[in-house]
Amino acid sequence: MDSSTDNMNVAMPDISESIVDGDDEYNEAVDLVNNKNFYQSKQKAESAGDNYNQSLIKLHKVQGNFSSDIHGVHKDYINTVIKEVELKIKAVDLLKEAIDCFEVNSNYTGSNYGFEANDAMDQAVEYQNKRNSIVEDNPKLFK
Repeated sequence: MDSSTDNMNVAMPDISESIVDGDDEYNEAVDLVNNKNFYQSKQKAESAGDNYNQSLIKLHKVQGNFSSDIHGVHKDYINTVIKEVELKIKAVDLLKEAIDCFEVNSNYTGSNYGFEANDAMDQAVEYQNKRNSIVEDNPKLFK
């Protein structure tokens, strides 16, 4: 039987890849919005959200499989990644709201949603940095 740590180490590369893919697509969506290409922007935002949601599902599965053998640092790490991904999903949802507003020339409201999306993504990056620090501070606990 694999330990919780083994299960986490097996799952994290795929989870991390989905997060990175989501980040890339989110950034592309923002660039497309800035260029007023709303259709493609919405597609990229949807794809980013799909990647983040897949990651969140897998993270909750890892979290649900924790047993008494899991180290507290690993728990903190998974909880931090979950918070990061939840905020990134919120940012995507707000960006899609902004796109919807821009499509109908409701630019003031769209800009407000855009600012909220930026704020959510900034908060997510803070959790991402915390996650990276946890790994750097505990190299023996992470493969």
